[in-house]
Amino acid sequence: MSADAAPVPGVEETSIRVTALPRPWIRPRLLHTGRPGHAPDDPSVRRFWVALIGPGAVADLLRLTAAAHYGRTIRRPVHLAVLLREGLIERHGDDILVHPRVPTMLPCHLRRLRPSLRVEYLELMG
Repeated sequence: MSADAAPVPGVEETSIRVTALPRPWIRPRLLHTGRPGHAPDDPSVRRFWVALIGPGAVADLLRLTAAAHYGRTIRRPVHLAVLLREGLIERHGDDILVHPRVPTMLPCHLRRLRPSLRVEYLELMG
């Protein structure tokens, strides 16, 4: 709750909340590195990555991947920082680079999964 006083009647308020501003448009690009991974529509992406980073971040990743594949622009994802931190996308200057395949989980990711999911993922990867 804000402790600021109410605005003076007749005086126009000029500050806008950051959340009220529209997010900028971006055009993600595909980054072909040949690294191993899962197809974006693979059920394992939703099963394991959602457990790790959440459904919103995975949805943002899938939107970025589709936009990069089709050469479309989208609004900057809300979970962009999470995707960058986890190494799921890359940033070079103002460019957002997306891999065509969602990478396999690294040991640092696996440690954060609950034990039953960790075992399931390791069995899936063989």
